[in-house]
Amino acid sequence: MFTFFSNPHNVLHLSSRILGAGLALLLAGIYGAYLYHGPLPIPVLVLMHAMTIVGPTLLKIGYVMRLLSQHRLGQRLAAVAA
Repeated sequence: MFTFFSNPHNVLHLSSRILGAGLALLLAGIYGAYLYHGPLPIPVLVLMHAMTIVGPTLLKIGYVMRLLSQHRLGQRLAAVAA
């Protein structure tokens, strides 16, 4: 598990997937909670509102992972160039 996260390329690919999942959850949640005007059961409506919270959370986590992996890749390139 730690070897996976020690490689910045793995973290960069994982962050891209997390960003995509967060965006998909956010957009689906916004559509289901605010834009869809048909009848929805209460549990589905609660789930859609929860997705509007979980989606941006995943976006933030994915973005921080991307920044950290790009920083580590930059340090690795600077060490090779020096």
